[in-house]
Amino acid sequence: MVADQGWRRRTAAAAFAFWATMLGTTLPTPLYGLYTQRLGLTALLQTTVFATYAVGVIVALISAGQASDRFGRRPVLAVGLGAAAASAVVFLLPVSVPGLLTGRVLSGLSAGLFTGAATALVAELVPHSAAGNPAGRSTRTASLVATAANIGGLGSGPLLAGAVAQLGWAPLVVPYVLHLVLLALAGAALAVVPETVTTPRAQRPPWRPLRPAVPPQTRAAFVPAAVSGFAGFACLGLYSAAEPRVLSQLLGVSAPLAAGAVAALIFAASVSGQVVTASLPPARVLPAGCAALLVGTGLLAASLELASLPLLLLATVVLGAAQGACFRAGVAEVGASAPPQRRAEVVSTLFVVFYVAISLPVVGVGALADTAGLRTAVLALAGLVSVLAVAALVVLLTRRRRA
Repeated sequence: MVADQGWRRRTAAAAFAFWATMLGTTLPTPLYGLYTQRLGLTALLQTTVFATYAVGVIVALISAGQASDRFGRRPVLAVGLGAAAASAVVFLLPVSVPGLLTGRVLSGLSAGLFTGAATALVAELVPHSAAGNPAGRSTRTASLVATAANIGGLGSGPLLAGAVAQLGWAPLVVPYVLHLVLLALAGAALAVVPETVTTPRAQRPPWRPLRPAVPPQTRAAFVPAAVSGFAGFACLGLYSAAEPRVLSQLLGVSAPLAAGAVAALIFAASVSGQVVTASLPPARVLPAGCAALLVGTGLLAASLELASLPLLLLATVVLGAAQGACFRAGVAEVGASAPPQRRAEVVSTLFVVFYVAISLPVVGVGALADTAGLRTAVLALAGLVSVLAVAALVVLLTRRRRA
């Protein structure tokens, strides 16, 4: 643990690297329309390109989720930066469907490597007790910094790419060049961050693939957290993969900056939902989050039926805040109920559920859009999210009555 007065600078450096890496994972969102013009992507193929990102994340979580405990935070983050840079280079090659798929998988690998290792690094850089950061606030400080870097990066990607595309500055080139520059700066930032895993190598846990599992005593907390989280992450998948099509085909808004701004909005709302509910008991936050998901899906459906951009923006804010609240509360509930020696395994299992949610439903949206129309497909996803939110709410209220 680093406990001198330089911890703020080092924490900021680690957070910047986290932010820069996650930014690259959402850069293509407002550019899918341009890729469609170049390659004639169907809705199904476009959403499949997006979903391959989640494949990379899941592979990294399962195969390397414990790697930084064994080899150290910095080596794993260096590999993550390399995967992110390789993704950007692939996107700079002549545009092709195999190239898009490869770039997205590499991007997912970088995110999967960073999510656990960078979050742990930030937590270890923030001292348990220091001037200006009393012991009682250290955990919350680390959590908020990691959340802001992670989700803030996800929101910054579409905003950056959308602005570049709106200005017409070689939109399929410049965003990835800028990302490479940011990654170079991130590498320099990590160079000033000390390694926080200082246990002798012989005493560190072995590197082995994580086995997704939920012990019996954790299932009561895991089920509603997983179901509500699945619903919220399905919304993130929709906005990350299909939202530009929704804006252009259903609302008549084709500006790339608008597509990037709406995608950024749901991530900003997610951060807000997490921050606002940070001091509240998870047992109170989860039911409220599920109820907000129901409100948000209703607003989303109404915005499509009325072709109303203001309603869509309101739905975006509500859904993002609900997702953030459910995500934070769910992870907290599951982590608290899991046996300490299996906590990483159980929380990683929850994240696998989340990344299945961000990819699989939106692929269904793409398939249904090609056969029944985009409006029908999005309404179907809104219905699925509503059903899941109700199911989680019923489980939570039943559990509360039995308590």
